[in-house]
Amino acid sequence: MKRIRTDICVIGAGSGGLTVAAGAAQLGASVVLVEGAEMGGDCLNHGCVPSKTLIAAARRAHVLAEAGAVPGQNMAEVADRIQAVIAAIAPMDSQERFEGLGVIVIRDWGRFVSKTELEAGGCVITARRFVVATGSSPVVPPIPGLAEVPFLTNETVFALRETPRHLLVIGGGPIGLELAQAHRRLGAEVTVIEAGKALGREDPEAAAVVLEKLRTEGVDVREGAAAQRVSREGDDILLHLEGETLRGSHLLVAVGRAPNLERLNLKAAGVAHERTGITTDSRLRSSNRRILAVGDVAGRGQFTHLANHHAGLVVRRAVLGLPVRLRDDHVPRVTYTNPELAQVGLTEAEARKAHGASVTVLRLPYADNDRARAEGQETGFLKLVVRRGRPIGVTIVGAQAGELIALWSFMISSRARLSALSGTVLPYPTLSELSKRAAGAYFSPKLFDNGLVRRIVGIVQRLLP
Repeated sequence: MKRIRTDICVIGAGSGGLTVAAGAAQLGASVVLVEGAEMGGDCLNHGCVPSKTLIAAARRAHVLAEAGAVPGQNMAEVADRIQAVIAAIAPMDSQERFEGLGVIVIRDWGRFVSKTELEAGGCVITARRFVVATGSSPVVPPIPGLAEVPFLTNETVFALRETPRHLLVIGGGPIGLELAQAHRRLGAEVTVIEAGKALGREDPEAAAVVLEKLRTEGVDVREGAAAQRVSREGDDILLHLEGETLRGSHLLVAVGRAPNLERLNLKAAGVAHERTGITTDSRLRSSNRRILAVGDVAGRGQFTHLANHHAGLVVRRAVLGLPVRLRDDHVPRVTYTNPELAQVGLTEAEARKAHGASVTVLRLPYADNDRARAEGQETGFLKLVVRRGRPIGVTIVGAQAGELIALWSFMISSRARLSALSGTVLPYPTLSELSKRAAGAYFSPKLFDNGLVRRIVGIVQRLLP
């Protein structure tokens, strides 16, 4: 068996793993990249890229439908568009590109055989540092009968070439609702069942705006409804709830994702892990200090941008030897429904629980923004949570919420005071003015409803020439 010695061995060629491999190689470290499936991982092939392409196609169809026109694309055209977008991006994540950077790419599943060795592709790899970046896979819940019926996950739904007659969705989280709305806009009847609260992690007031919009468009969202069993009758799939049976043509399972750990043989590597992922410290080190974890397997959140953030920290620490410490208070998340729902930092409920009466909460509706009014996008609001003059949480639900949240991620990351934003000049008319106006609203009572300020102004006016 061939032996390879390297500085960095990266296991997994998704967003996080590729960022580590590219960064380390370009800085001069020797790198081995191990991947048993597709280069680019879930985000490129089954997640962010195809889902946003589908959502964009559905949005165009919805606009045409609202204008009274016949939608100009069918599901086969959408599927072809998804594959074209993936193909256009794929060269950046390809084996050829990384080999061009000097990375040794091994296309096989990796398995630890000791605390310092990984076996893959007929090779035993010894590395100064291993980085586990194997991502996650859809959870398949233990619902009786599910194994006997065909069902979709995010890994298979984007290959559909015909619009489902009636799509049944198990799971009312971001993935389930994004795909539910998209398929409804493309002509499918859609029913979503959620055992708890749909978008249960999010600010309830913001989640309610999204759910109202989906229901207005005809998506049947059932909360507090758990699947008892699944069966098949002819070409139909039957989803049995308590006291009711739903009949559909297709079933999508979207109840969450689990880290890909089973092939790694982590016991041999001395790596502690839980159901949520590898146990890591603030430097993303596992219980075996030679082995680090990034992205979904690090158990700190399942977002592509978080995996890339982790990867940057690992490159700084493992390649450059610089000190790093992980923070998660500035990591945003976005649900790409229409309207979008974006969050960074603490929700209002989380902030009040953590800090009590020391927080101030401000709420600005989209309807008060001139650009939103001009474009007919008045639905939604921005909610700002402030403590001691600094933002600690922001919820935005409305048009382009995912774009608007970026500013607040920067504000929280840099621990900036609201005065920095209130003094910034933003172009008019833009949705970004919502953010500046929120900052200004924090200071308004302190200035305009303050008797001392009024007395000072009176004195100044008398003294001015």
